[in-house]
Parts: sequence; structure tokens; C-alpha cells
Amino acid sequence: MRELKYRKREGTKGAVRHAGNAERSKMAVTTGDTVRVMRGDDKGKEGKVIRVYPKRARVLVEGVNIVKKHRKARTAEEQSGIIAMPAPMHVSNVMLLDPQSGKPTRIRKRIDTDGTKERIATKSGDAIPRTR
Repeated sequence: MRELKYRKREGTKGAVRHAGNAERSKMAVTTGDTVRVMRGDDKGKEGKVIRVYPKRARVLVEGVNIVKKHRKARTAEEQSGIIAMPAPMHVSNVMLLDPQSGKPTRIRKRIDTDGTKERIATKSGDAIPRTR
């Protein structure tokens, strides 16, 4: 009897299945930065970055992209109902604010004299401090 051979699986044995999906995206935005939304329903709004999701290339911005969530009470004391909460949005839809002028700016990286990486605002040339 002939051995069965599955062509779809040939050469993939032992390979990591979702390795490409798990890669972290390089993002200019970190937790604590003030950003402005450039696209979408909340265009023009500003807020502080609460959380960063590097694997999904998304950021959670305070007071932006508010969605309603139906929540069920898990304990007797807890209240169930509809809760308004911010949802993550893609990092390409937000821009970092320039510390000098308060306008949205792109950033560059520069290695300081002591060897640490520093974010530089393209518009003004000022350093953007990391707030963590």
C-alpha cells in the first residue's frame, strides 16, 4: 500500500505557525505620551496614551474611541449595565505632539553623548522626554 502524502503540509513540519503575527511593531509612541488623533471619528481630539499593544500595533488613548460595553455583574455587589470605555486604535492614526508648539510632529532618533537613545521632534528639533 502506498504511503499518504499531504502536499499542503510538506515542508512546514516543525515551523512556528504564527511567527509573523507575533512580531512586535516599532512604535514612536509610549505610555504617558500626549497624542492627537489624525484619522477616524475622533479626529482632532487629544489625549494621553494609557497603554501600548506592540504585537497588535495599537494604542489606548484616554477619552478617545469610546465604545459601549454590556457588562454582566459577576458578584452580588457588582452592578451590571452598559459601560462606556476607550477601545484601542491603530498607532498610524495618532501623532505625537511637539513639546514646544503643541502641534503634531514626526520624530527622529538620536543617540545622546552618554549612549542613550533620544526622541527628537522633527518640527522644532527639541527632545521628547520619555514619561514612564
